[in-house]
Amino acid sequence: MQDLGIKVLFMGNNFWRLLGGMWITLKISLLSVALSIILGLFLGMVMTRKNPVTRCITKIYLEFIRIMPQLVLLFLMYFGVTKAFGINLSGEVSAVLVFTLWGTAEMGDLVRGALISIPKHQYESGEALGFEKSQIYRYIIIPQTLRRLVPLAINLTTRMIKTTSLIVLIGVVEVLKIAQQIIEANRYTVPTAALWIYGTIFFLYFIVCWPISKAAGILEKRWSAM
Repeated sequence: MQDLGIKVLFMGNNFWRLLGGMWITLKISLLSVALSIILGLFLGMVMTRKNPVTRCITKIYLEFIRIMPQLVLLFLMYFGVTKAFGINLSGEVSAVLVFTLWGTAEMGDLVRGALISIPKHQYESGEALGFEKSQIYRYIIIPQTLRRLVPLAINLTTRMIKTTSLIVLIGVVEVLKIAQQIIEANRYTVPTAALWIYGTIFFLYFIVCWPISKAAGILEKRWSAM
């Protein structure tokens, strides 16, 4: 065991440091997801409007976010915006802003797709029953939209968690940064530390993301059968 290097996990508080770094990753990703869902719901409703100005603005925003790699957006926010405008943003705040911008665009498009997928006769049926417009949305449209959205939003959450590994490149001390520190500190005494440290991180991501992905699949199958 000593030759394999697994001992590095139990030296000092290395394992707890990795867990602490994973918590920082989750905190950033879950906060970004929460903001993305709120803003994305609003953006999705705006995107369904037939106003040419709003449609043009939202389309440009969506295409810009989709074309631009998240890493470039992180660099633009952390190194570009802060320097150009003299704004003092920490790496964590920059990461939340970037992933919220990205998540809002993705969520907005999901909301737009869910809304336009509702057949027109659903609206007409509500009107025939004497429902007001707010009641049509409350009792007919929104429940069906949420049924379509929940599995997709859960998948977006797992993507967000995995993509936040990029924040190590702007100096955020999250799980990968701590892993690098541990490996560097033990490069002479435990040359194979990288295998065990990164292997542990693999399982940490798996433990977090697998149940979320599984829940999305279960909900999708259950609601598609209804």
